[in-house]
Amino acid sequence: MRRVILAFIGLLLPAALAAAPVRPLPVRQLDIAPKEVILGWINQYRHHPEPDQVPLAVHGLSRLGILTDTEAAGVYVGFLAGVFAKNPDRADALIAKMFPLSDEHQWAIVRAIAYSGLPDWRTVLQRNAVRMPARRVMIERYLAGKLPTLDQAPIEKDETLGEKIRGQMLFVNYFSKPKKEFGLELTPDVLDTLWGYFYATGEYKPLGRIILMLRWTKERDVLEKLTLGSMAKYTLAINAGRNADLLARVKWAETQPQPDAVKPVLKEIVEAAETYESGKLRNEALAAIEELKRKGPGSKRDLSVWSQVGEGALAVGCIVLAVTGQVEFGIPCVVGGVATSAALRLWDTPK
Repeated sequence: MRRVILAFIGLLLPAALAAAPVRPLPVRQLDIAPKEVILGWINQYRHHPEPDQVPLAVHGLSRLGILTDTEAAGVYVGFLAGVFAKNPDRADALIAKMFPLSDEHQWAIVRAIAYSGLPDWRTVLQRNAVRMPARRVMIERYLAGKLPTLDQAPIEKDETLGEKIRGQMLFVNYFSKPKKEFGLELTPDVLDTLWGYFYATGEYKPLGRIILMLRWTKERDVLEKLTLGSMAKYTLAINAGRNADLLARVKWAETQPQPDAVKPVLKEIVEAAETYESGKLRNEALAAIEELKRKGPGSKRDLSVWSQVGEGALAVGCIVLAVTGQVEFGIPCVVGGVATSAALRLWDTPK
């Protein structure tokens, strides 16, 4: 059986950088700024929206090659989607200033428009298609509804008991494959994207969808859901501990009607954020994930089926835009793109 190795890796800024006073970078320099400064600016954005700087940030991300890896750039796509959503009358003008842009990085603009949730996002995409001829196929598929949008991620609805039972009836599945509902697959990229959208807008909707993932922290059957639920719990605790406004939002969410499985997890997150004990959550998450990998789905315990899960299918890509005591800097909790044996060994390194 191929062993799936998974862990959370935090890339911390140097201590001296965290301790030293830092001044915001002038607008004209965002396009030549290092990654840490762009992340810090993104982390501040919901408090001080500056849409005119967004095209410069895109040029900076492109220059750094950050948009090359589609599996690790979800937070930036979500951020751009949120910016478009908050500036519907300026979307075309902002997009125009993002060009010229390398052909290999234009996918991020296409996806951000589709993920924006704008009522006329298809029209916006059509108007800007001429700028991105290399992305013609991708654009056509979004316009035809053949590629899912962020709203189509199946976060709000779980399978019913009847659907689960039918999915486990091997005799039925032998003659006919169950029809898969069209929607965005539940990968770590979805969590990244929702975080980016929140940082651009400060709205509760993307945060609320992350909170809904918490009901999967006790998932016994689907490893992807358990992973996402655990990552949502961990990232909420990390961010809430370092962002007072986010902690207040989580506390407010705790007082609102929530699924039964969510409320106790929110309580744990608040406690971990206020006591800086997020490491405990991380260890609990890894233990639960390892148990599910070892035993297989709780309803089936079919190790022969479980052994078919590949390493690449469970590569984790969360990005936590937390801060080190200063709002100017974001810390990427980069866990993504597990594509090499060297990267896999990193996951197994004791923390």
